Amino acid sequence: MTIKKFVVGSFDDEDVLFPAVRNVRKAGYKIQDVYTPFPVHGLDKELGMRETRLHTAGFIYALCGLITALGFISWILTMDWVQNYGGKPHFSLLAWIPIMFELTVLFSGVGMTLTFCYLCQLAPFVKKHHFSPRATDDLFVMVIECTPHTDIREAESFLAAAGAKDVNVQNAEVGWWFGRYDMDRKLFDQNAEVVTA
Repeated sequence: MTIKKFVVGSFDDEDVLFPAVRNVRKAGYKIQDVYTPFPVHGLDKELGMRETRLHTAGFIYALCGLITALGFISWILTMDWVQNYGGKPHFSLLAWIPIMFELTVLFSGVGMTLTFCYLCQLAPFVKKHHFSPRATDDLFVMVIECTPHTDIREAESFLAAAGAKDVNVQNAEVGWWFGRYDMDRKLFDQNAEVVTA
């Protein structure tokens, strides 16, 4: 497990958070992430994040669903199991539209969900470090990753001056792990003590 040091600042108002994010980025600190209790419009642009390509992936999955439906139905009804339904032509495209639509939506929906879960590292039994339990309730939490050149005391005072109500330093696992929080906590605490010593 890779454990790093983070300076964590908690804000109670999004109007204070936006200028703080702007000032922290201008000062050259590396913002690991900002956790909010609800989606905040425009925060991704302030953090310098690029637009997601999930909609492009959804279009590709939908196209795969459409091609699969069209290919499978046309192969079955024109090659493998040819039947005469009331004199209709074997390649009856208009009659297949509902099935093609349903498979297009199915491929797109399932594919985008799995892609989103993969990119965000969401799955059953996947655990990540929580910097503040109130980030899902009423606080906006900004996490600054400490690089070898980061002066921790200076970063703490900078966040406090930017309007943070609470500032602390945490040692945290940067990735994710499988397991349960109560079983892995002891091992995590031992590793954190080794890093800080």
